Parts: sequence; structure tokens; C-alpha cells
Amino acid sequence: MAQLQVSPLTGIIEEDQVVCDFGEHEGKSILEIADTLPDFYEFLILEKEEGRTTIRRTKDKTFRLYVSRTLN
Repeated sequence: MAQLQVSPLTGIIEEDQVVCDFGEHEGKSILEIADTLPDFYEFLILEKEEGRTTIRRTKDKTFRLYVSRTLN
């Protein structure tokens, strides 16, 4: 039985299906960020662990990753 790989950032959604929706990396897939910007990818994982990320599906059926920068 094959084991399903789960992304530490996107969960069961494949990383190439989720795009960053902010900053200078807007429009890049999470897979591309993981391959070319490993430090930024680690930052995104830390933000997820802190509960500051959201993945939303937009009207055009793409998944977009948002990071909330509100102060607690």
C-alpha cells in the first residue's frame, strides 16, 4: 500500500497546486518556493505552525496561500 505524502505547509493539497498570494513571491507555487527559496519555505512552515496561514480556493479554482500579519 502506497503511503500518502503530506506537505508540512499545504497538507494534502499538492504544493504545485498552491500559489503564494503576497509579496515579491506572489504567483509562485509553493513547490517552486521550496525548490528555489528554502529559507522562505521554512519561514512559511513556521508561520503555519503559529496559525498564521490560510489556504483559500478562489473563483478561478486556484488555491492561494495567505499569511496573516496581525499582532496578538
